[in-house]
Amino acid sequence: MRKLSGLLLATERRAIAGLAGLYATRMLGLFMVLPVLALYADRLAGATPLLVGLALGIYGLTQAVLQIPFGLVSDRLGRKPVIAAGLVLFLVGSVVAALADSIGGVILGRCLQGSGAVAAAIMALLADQTREQVRTAAMATIGLSIGVAFAVAMVLGPLIAAGLGLAGVFWFTAGLAALGLVVLWKLVPPAPRRVRHRDVGLDRGQLGTILGRVELWRMDASIFCLHLILMAIFVAVPFRLVESGIAIEHHGWVYLGVMALAFVAMVPLVIIAEKRRRMKSMCLSAITAITLSLAGLAGFASSLWGLVGWLLLFFIAFNLLEATLPSMLSKLAPAGAKGTAMGVYSTSQFLGAFLGGVLGGALAQQWGLAAVFVGAALLGLAWLVLMTGMAAPRYLSSEVVALEETHHDDALDTLMARFAEVAGVEDVLVVPEERLAYLKVDRQRLDEQALAKLVASGEHRRGT
Repeated sequence: MRKLSGLLLATERRAIAGLAGLYATRMLGLFMVLPVLALYADRLAGATPLLVGLALGIYGLTQAVLQIPFGLVSDRLGRKPVIAAGLVLFLVGSVVAALADSIGGVILGRCLQGSGAVAAAIMALLADQTREQVRTAAMATIGLSIGVAFAVAMVLGPLIAAGLGLAGVFWFTAGLAALGLVVLWKLVPPAPRRVRHRDVGLDRGQLGTILGRVELWRMDASIFCLHLILMAIFVAVPFRLVESGIAIEHHGWVYLGVMALAFVAMVPLVIIAEKRRRMKSMCLSAITAITLSLAGLAGFASSLWGLVGWLLLFFIAFNLLEATLPSMLSKLAPAGAKGTAMGVYSTSQFLGAFLGGVLGGALAQQWGLAAVFVGAALLGLAWLVLMTGMAAPRYLSSEVVALEETHHDDALDTLMARFAEVAGVEDVLVVPEERLAYLKVDRQRLDEQALAKLVASGEHRRGT
């Protein structure tokens, strides 16, 4: 194993900053329309609640269908050209939506926005640009940038729409796409040799294993439900704010306060979940809180402060789940299969967003705004029942170990067995063609001295 510094290299810092910014600007553009589309749709020809919901969620369908193909194509044609093509599609979709005077045009634009499904390619490029021992931190930075982008979008969307209308929001997202192209080619370092990364990319050979694990299905169902509920309620939440007496141009300030407080409240809960190993109980508590907040939004938010209180409870729980579900997935995924597990998880998230928009719009059109929250609350109850049967996850961490050159393939098989004998190493996958060993370890039990001795002894070279 090569002993490398855990400090970031200059090229790694540039790559992480550039790709995190790129990912964030794209997600910012996708989410900015969320708090405003329902309110401004009456100015679009042919708009109905169902079609508004479809416009909100359609990006999820094209993204779910195309994200894996984009990632696979990037393996062949290169990361940057594929990411650039996705950003151009996003830009074109934004322009189409900005110029639209009908709901159909906005739906087409949102569909094109989602078709620039470059998430997998961005993560693959990040993996290409970073060493194994800093990759987890790099991916966490990307995750943080997404959370920040969502919060900023909820504030910025209403502020821009108040001054420039719905078209202004889409023109702004087009500008973000253009900025993303500049960041890609000017800030992100030249891509090195493309390599398959099992901790990031999807391996089709592992799909059967991933799809056969019930606990991973629970994670996929959770992110599906979470984003279905999110997309569904934003067919109705903006109107609840109007009904409570808040002018449309001031909605952004309400979201600013809610998002800021929700983030502050979420941080200690995440720390408790991780440090005190209470992932399952925190997950169940968050689902319960979401269900209660939806019930409150359905009919019990009789005052402005009541409405804000229910929204605050919802977003505390939402942010908590957004932070903890990927962590739980990582703990549950087999060694060397985290990338494949995340691919299925992300697809579930996008499908949930699509169905959420459609179902939220259908409920609002057929039975009114309260029905959206009632339907979402019922889904929350079903989700809670599903997760109650989940076993508490084992607190295993993923490690990727770079191996020295070896001349005998059977030596790597022997190394897998020797790794498995080390106390605290719970799962091992050695991939000869990658010269990597993927480990799942229990850090409280891990015999680090034995692991270091195994590596230093050179036994994997001797195959003894």
